[in-house]
Amino acid sequence: MRQRKRFIAGASCPECKAMDTMMLYKEHDVEKVECVQCGHKMTQPEQAVQASTRQFEQVIGVFKPGD
Repeated sequence: MRQRKRFIAGASCPECKAMDTMMLYKEHDVEKVECVQCGHKMTQPEQAVQASTRQFEQVIGVFKPGD
């Protein structure tokens, strides 16, 4: 399966300071940003990943319109 990558307009790399070279993509449901100029990578902190998932989420029922 092909990985979808998007560029972030107006973003500059914190490492090489190049403008419009930051690429955003998801890997194993974790957002990652990479500079195509110098290869600098950043990932979402583990705390942010844990905070975005619901610990005790349960499905009670599924609503189907027309039933």
